[in-house]
Amino acid sequence: MERGPAIFAGAVFALFGGGLLMWTAVRVRQHRPVAQGVSRVASATLAGLVSVVALIFGVWCLTRL
Repeated sequence: MERGPAIFAGAVFALFGGGLLMWTAVRVRQHRPVAQGVSRVASATLAGLVSVVALIFGVWCLTRL
């Protein structure tokens, strides 16, 4: 990967994953639904999984420099 796009992609994935993980944790802590009309446990699990995958992709992109 080229250096510029790898840094940009890694930063975007890391910011998205971190933001989603933080938002999900706050919603779960407040006992509020993460997604409207979906089971609270299922939506929190899916959002947590997506955020961890995005963080992993971000770290992977940043290690490819």
